Order: sequence, then structure tokens, then C-alpha cells
Amino acid sequence: MQFSSLDLAPDLQRALQECGYSDMTPVQEKAIVPARRGKDLQVTAQTGTGKTAAFAVPLLQRMLDNPKATVEKRPRALILTPTRELAEQIAEAVKAYAKYVPLSVTALYGGVKMGGQANKLTAGVDMVISTPGRLLEHMALGNVILSDVEFVVLDEADRMLDMGFSADVLKLIQMTANKRQTLLFSATTSPAVNELSHKILHNHQQIKVTKVNSTADTVHHVVYAVEESRKIELFELLLNEQNWFQVLVFTSTKEQADRLLAGLQQRKINAAVCHGDKSQGARRRAIADFKSAKLQVLIATEVAARGLDIQGLDYVVNFNLPYLPEDYVHRIGRTGRAGAAGKALSFVSREEELTLERIQKLIGSKIERIIQPGFEVSNRESLLKSISRKIVPGRANKKSETVIEAPAAKSKAQPKSQPKQPKATAGRAKVLKG
Repeated sequence: MQFSSLDLAPDLQRALQECGYSDMTPVQEKAIVPARRGKDLQVTAQTGTGKTAAFAVPLLQRMLDNPKATVEKRPRALILTPTRELAEQIAEAVKAYAKYVPLSVTALYGGVKMGGQANKLTAGVDMVISTPGRLLEHMALGNVILSDVEFVVLDEADRMLDMGFSADVLKLIQMTANKRQTLLFSATTSPAVNELSHKILHNHQQIKVTKVNSTADTVHHVVYAVEESRKIELFELLLNEQNWFQVLVFTSTKEQADRLLAGLQQRKINAAVCHGDKSQGARRRAIADFKSAKLQVLIATEVAARGLDIQGLDYVVNFNLPYLPEDYVHRIGRTGRAGAAGKALSFVSREEELTLERIQKLIGSKIERIIQPGFEVSNRESLLKSISRKIVPGRANKKSETVIEAPAAKSKAQPKSQPKQPKATAGRAKVLKG
């Protein structure tokens, strides 16, 4: 199905064509039409599937269908996002869609002075894209009034709940118009997401375009078994040996990110970090340098897992596994986007084996395991057997618990060009299936 078949306003259609939008993605096909008809939606779709256009295009068209004068401090549409990076990314996209139509868009987020944002709100804007915390700050100062908001979007709703924004989101939505349209978008589903949907959606339609909590078929997953203390050493070896460049690395804490940065800089590897303790300007520069290939490695914490959109990103590395299995899906969603091949690599210490089992259970498949020569971990096999018994006691033969891994060579997720392995047979990395 093509965007040209949607009978959109000519100026909106023109902007979409300039953005290169022709054929719709599955989430756009399923969400745009009911959203344009005014339905509340709960949409489950993984990152990189075109969700921004899926909610922004119908909302812009509905506002054009029912034009109203822009009123100071009183927006008509509100999009809530969990992070500053995602707010900026969505605003950039929506402004491109609205390039030729008389609708104004602004983004609100922390890390920058409020004065400029307050001036835009006072002048009047039709659509606000904001993080919950910064929007509440503007409300407390009287810079924005939400009672005229007719359209609400929660993007990455599951992430906002994980980050503890549940009460803030509900408070903000209660301030909007009673007769509003609400669209809830989420990469994963959970009891908490479903509970939120029941509180804020009315006679809603559920849309699922992928298997729940699944990962893109174009991503090839690999686990490297390694002692925690030797992860930086292994990472340096792989960077040099396999000629990796533009590698996005996730750590679980800011402290881990800073330690990794220091270790890489000692080894003369060009890297930067992106986490909550860095100023907005520093984070922007790090992301811009990474996108322009000035950096070989960008290190990020969970806060950046949803907000980074980097074209053609080949590698995502989990230096530490995330505490929540669902966050594994969020992290690796940065690669393998829009049908392109990507590779997700995880460094797993003995202490992380239980977390790895939970991740494999969530995504429904075993991950290829590699032991790099010289980085063998003692007693790992006995530990794996012990964990297996803990995870599924006495149920190893049940069909529901059995996952068969396809050979790596036949995997659809295999990147087109694989990194070359050392030629010497004695030095080859051992691949363990499961």
C-alpha cells in the first residue's frame, strides 16, 4: 500500500514525497487509516518500523481536516516520549512532514534552558513533543495549558513505564480534553502497558505488527563468553581483528560507561559516551560525531536505547547485559532497521548467564555462542547446566520449552558480509550451539 492512496492533503503528500515516503511499512498500513478515523489505538511494534509516520501523519491530517487558530500556550496535539533524544528525533521528522502545511511543532526536553521553549509556547504552537518531566515543569510555571489537547500520543510507552514515568503520564493525560484521541505505541507488551491502556484508551483497537517482544529477522545475534574483568581486552581485540567501525555499545550504568570510555581511550580508540550525566550539548556532539564517522565507538546507557536513529548501523554491542530482558530488544533495535542486516553482540560473564537465559526465553530462540581463543571461562559448562535446571526444572523434554537453533550459515539474520575469522585452524574461535 502506498502513501499516495491515502487521499492526504496535497501539501502533506508533497512533503512526504520529499521525505522519500512511497510504500508504507506494515505498522503504517495498519495504524494510519484507523487513526485518521479517530480511533484510539494500542500499537505494539518494534523499533525501526516507521512508527513516527504511523502516528504523526494521521494526526496532522486530522488537524488539517478541522482547522483551528493557533492559541498561545494551548497546543492541540501532544506527543510524550521517554528521552530527550527521541523527542528531538520525532520533532525533526514531524517538522519535515508539516513543511508545507500551516501547523507549528516544537519539542520540549531537559538539559537546555527553558526560556526559549517558554517563548515558543507563549507565541502558540499546534503540536508539542515532550518528555514528561520537562512538560510538568512548564505547566508549573504556567507556560503551557493542556485542556485544549485533542490528540495524545504515547511513544515508547513501555520504556516510559520502565523509567518510572507512570504517575507523570497519567497526570498529564488527565489535564487534556475529555474528548480526545489517544494513541499508545510500544515496542514490547507487558501487564503494566495493558493496565495503562485500560486507563487512558476508550473503545480502542489493538494492532500488533510483529511477534510480541520479538527482534528483527535481519539481526544476527552472537554471544561472546568472557570473564567480566577481560571484556575491554576482548572488545579491543575484536575491533582490531574484525575491523569494526561505528559500533554502538550499551552498558547498564553510567559508571560502567565511564570506565569503558577510560579503558578505550587508554588504548587510543576514538570513543565518546552518551548518558544522563552529560549535558545536552555534549550528547548532541557525541551523536553527531558518531553519525559522521568521526568516532569509532559510541557508548550509551539505557536512556539512549530508544532515541538513537543512525542510518546503516551494522553493530550493536551489549558490553553488559541489561537488567530487564525487554531492554535487550530495545537496545538491539538500533541495528537491522528497515530491512537492513545488522549484528548484535553480547559479552556475557559467568554472573550474567541467568540473565542470558531469560533473554533467550523472551525472544524465543537460542543465541549463537562463541568462545574466543585465549578468553576461555573455566567451569562455564557446569554453570550452564545448573542454570538450565533452575530455569526449567524437570521440563527439558516438553515441547513448549524446546528451542531449536538454525545453523548460523542459514540464518536470515546473517549480515551480507561477515567479519573474517583468523585463518589458522588452531586459533579459530569455538562456536557452541546453545
